[in-house]
Amino acid sequence: MQLRISPSMRSITISSSNGIVDSMKVRVAPQPPPPPPPLAGRRGGGGGGGGGAGWWGAGWYWRAVAFPAVVALGCLLPFAFILAAVPALEAGGSKCSSIDCLGRRIGPSFLGRQGDDSTRLVQDLYRIFDQVNNEEFPSDKKLPESFRDFLLEMKDNHYDARTFAVRLKATMETMDKEVKRSRLAEQLYKHYAATAIPKGIHCLSLRLTDEYSSNAHARKQLPPPELLPLLSDNSFQHYILASDNILAASVVVSSTVRSSTVPEKVVFHVITDKKTYPGMHSWFALNSIAPAIVEVKGVHQFDWLTRENVPVLEAIESHRGVRDHYHGDHGTVSSASDNPRVLASKLQARSPKYISLLNHLRIYLPELFPNLNKVVFLDDDIVVQRDLSPLWEINLEGKVNGAVETCRGEDNWVMSKRFRTYFNFSHPVIARSLDPDECAWAYGMNVFDLAAWRKTNIRDTYHFWLKENLKSGLTLWKFGTLPPALIAFRGHVHGIDPSWHMLGLGYQEKTDIESVRRAAVIHYNGQCKPWLDIAFKNLQPFWAKHVNYSNDFVRNCHILEPQYDKE
Repeated sequence: MQLRISPSMRSITISSSNGIVDSMKVRVAPQPPPPPPPLAGRRGGGGGGGGGAGWWGAGWYWRAVAFPAVVALGCLLPFAFILAAVPALEAGGSKCSSIDCLGRRIGPSFLGRQGDDSTRLVQDLYRIFDQVNNEEFPSDKKLPESFRDFLLEMKDNHYDARTFAVRLKATMETMDKEVKRSRLAEQLYKHYAATAIPKGIHCLSLRLTDEYSSNAHARKQLPPPELLPLLSDNSFQHYILASDNILAASVVVSSTVRSSTVPEKVVFHVITDKKTYPGMHSWFALNSIAPAIVEVKGVHQFDWLTRENVPVLEAIESHRGVRDHYHGDHGTVSSASDNPRVLASKLQARSPKYISLLNHLRIYLPELFPNLNKVVFLDDDIVVQRDLSPLWEINLEGKVNGAVETCRGEDNWVMSKRFRTYFNFSHPVIARSLDPDECAWAYGMNVFDLAAWRKTNIRDTYHFWLKENLKSGLTLWKFGTLPPALIAFRGHVHGIDPSWHMLGLGYQEKTDIESVRRAAVIHYNGQCKPWLDIAFKNLQPFWAKHVNYSNDFVRNCHILEPQYDKE
């Protein structure tokens, strides 16, 4: 834009060139001479003086007001033209007056209300969605299967705002149901994967069993005869492990021995079932853990484990309702209203391992090891990362069970377990017997004072509550062996520091890695065991590094090292 003022100051030319050349010329009238000053003492000269003042006032108005206004208007006109043209072009030929478009274009900018249109649109949509919130979409009408299909449908059918809102609501509800069904199905498939025996682990058990029958070295006595007295020597550190998983048991034993500062003081008592005993014995006979000592025994080799001493467990295994509960169709457990985490808990509670004698075996430790005073009991889904020798120095203050309490901690999912988590407090027997806010504790890594245990009635209490649960049709609690233990050990638990035992690596994928590294024992409790394909890849390496993948039996069974980014 250009502004030209003539030398005589009698004309102004304003020109603009933005693809269109337009100009405006303003001519300025000659300025009249100023009126003569009034003569002092002159009478009757008011009219003449008034006329002169009028001419002078008009000139002053032109210089002070009109002239600057004309200049400003000339400057603004090109911009006004552009701002009015843009909305018209954007409207694509639709009817829109220049004044209306100009007002909508520059009004918000000047008044500071740039979001008025979008805010009003959101408010209108909210009002419409609120109106159709309780409307049901006809079930016989088809809905789009994806967001792209939804957009195409809206474009092709030119729906009004109300129809748009109704169909959008129905589409979102349908997709939400599909997502929930998928998550529930995922939990069910995880449960089947968790309860099945991987092909490689089954192969390992068969090959080692065959080795036991054909190789004398695989049948050698464990431990050697000269070391037998150490199995009942209370100056040693005695660990007890009950498992029918050879690979998992090997990781527990090897990680414990590697982490120990005094491996020559470590004694392992590995207990397994009759079927797995030959393979388990072969593994530890052929893979020495010296200088530590290992003993492998099957449940059939304990004279104390008779039907007379464990009648409740026999009843559990033969009870038809129990068998249906743990071996029936687990797909019927889920319902459309279930939360995926709730379903995972229900399925975990139906794991067949909970009616296995091996899983209940820990309640009979004082009778199975009558000469031992203190032991550490380990589950087969743990890894030891730090020397556990200090556990023998912990003063349990007369209590029986040294365990990590699970009602307090940084992880609100894993470390938020109280009695209400495990028991059905809507049942009158539970409601009048237990406190829902009582703190729970963890199985998996426990220090047991067997000498103090023998002075209690813990075993009888455990049996009593198992019978009560059978009478109630398995309605007193959700999970397997921990709930009756929570009751039986009430008043006999001494809390130990949580850093000794970190839980949840089998169901909490977002476990803090630094906390895992610092923990003495990490526990893969949950469905995603580290030896399964469904294991969490960020947590599996802590377990896998203790597996001897170069072992001939492991390699021949195609048990392969997981592929992940090594640190």
